Amino acid sequence: MPADLAVIGLGPYGLPLAQAAVAAGIPTLGYRTGPEPGSLSPAELRRMLAAGFRHATSPAELGRVRTAVICASTPRGADGGLDLAQVESAARTLASRLRPHTTVILESPVPPGTTEDVLRPLLEECSGLRAGRDFHLAYSPSRVDPGNRDFTPANTPKVIGGLTPACTESAAAFYSRLTDKVVRARGPREAETVQLLETNFRHVNIALVNEMAVLCHDMGVDLWDVIRCAETKPFGFQAFRPGPGVGGHAVPQDLTGHTGRTLRMVELAQQVNNQMPRYVVQRAATLLNEHGKSARGARVLLLGVTYKPDLADQQSTPAEEIAVRLMSLGASVSYHDPHIPSWNVLDRPVPRADSLYEAAADADLTILLQQHRTYDLQGLSVKAQLLLDTRGATPTGAAHRL
Repeated sequence: MPADLAVIGLGPYGLPLAQAAVAAGIPTLGYRTGPEPGSLSPAELRRMLAAGFRHATSPAELGRVRTAVICASTPRGADGGLDLAQVESAARTLASRLRPHTTVILESPVPPGTTEDVLRPLLEECSGLRAGRDFHLAYSPSRVDPGNRDFTPANTPKVIGGLTPACTESAAAFYSRLTDKVVRARGPREAETVQLLETNFRHVNIALVNEMAVLCHDMGVDLWDVIRCAETKPFGFQAFRPGPGVGGHAVPQDLTGHTGRTLRMVELAQQVNNQMPRYVVQRAATLLNEHGKSARGARVLLLGVTYKPDLADQQSTPAEEIAVRLMSLGASVSYHDPHIPSWNVLDRPVPRADSLYEAAADADLTILLQQHRTYDLQGLSVKAQLLLDTRGATPTGAAHRL
C-alpha cells in the first residue's frame, strides 16, 4: 500500500505523530534525518508495522505522498538559539522530490519566521515550485507530552497556521484525521509563536516554584503544602512543582540569537532552573554534614535518572550534572532506574543497584530524582538511612523534601 504521509524526523516529535497517524488508519512512511533520540519498543514497532507504517529506504519515496511533515530535532546551538541544521537538511531532501499539490507542514520547534524565511526559500529553490500556488505550506506546533495517558494526539487540539488560507485548510484537513479539534492561527508566524509561548510558559513557571522551593526551605515553610492549598483556587492559578532541574526536548527561547531581542523573563528562568542541580547537591552535602558525615567518601544512591517519570528518555536530565557534582565532592555515586539498564557519566559507567531496598539501606544518602511508578516510596523511606526527595512524592515527614 502506498504511503499517504511522510514523517521526516523520527525523534521525540516525529515518532508520536507517526504512531497517531497509523492509529488513525493513515499509511505512513518514516524517514530519519540522523541520530535521533526517541525509540519504540519491539511491541510498539510491530503494531505500527501491522497498521501501515514503514521506514523509507530511499529519499525518492518522499515524492510519493500527499502530506509531508518535518519533525527534525532543533537542539540548542552554540549561540544559545535553536540549531536549524536538521530542519534545513530535511527541507533540501524533501524539496528535490517535491511534487505539485503536496502539503508540507513543519512541526519542529523553531523561532517565529522560520517557515516563511528559512523553509519556504529552501523548498522553492530546490523544487522549482512555489509555496501557496504549487504546494501547500504550514506550521503546526508539536504538542507532545510523552507518557501522558490523559492527553493524546486524538484529544489534544492542533494549532495550524498556513502560508495562505488554502494552505491552512489543506493542513487542517490532514490533522482533522488525527485530532478532535483543529485551531486555525492567522498565519505561520502566529503558529510558531504559539510554540514559543507554550514552551516558555512551562519554563518560567517551573523557575518560579524552584525559587520558591529555595526560599521556603530557608524560611522553614513547607512549599508542598503551600502548593496543595494554592491549587484549590479555581481561577488565576495553575500548579507547577519544583524539581532538581528541567529536562526534556523543549528548549526555552529568548530569541537573542535570531532577532537580537531578549525575553528577559525567559533568560532569568533559564538561570534559575540551571542552578537547581547545584542546589540539590548543596542540600545533599548539608544533610550529610547534619548527620555527622562528609560528602567525601559518602555513598550516594540516585533514584530515577530520566527526565520524566516512567520513560527511558534521558534528554537533558539533571541527573547527569548532579552525579558529576557529587563525584567532584568525592562521593561514591550509584543509581537505580527500572528504565535504564546502564548509565555513563563523564564516559565512565555508574554502578547500577540491582536491589533497590538493599542499596538504599547501604547508602549514606538516597536522592529521589524521578518518581517512577514502580517505586514504593513509603517502603523506601523506611529502608533508606537518609532520603532527599526532590519531587515531593514521599509521604509527609517520611523524607527531607526539596
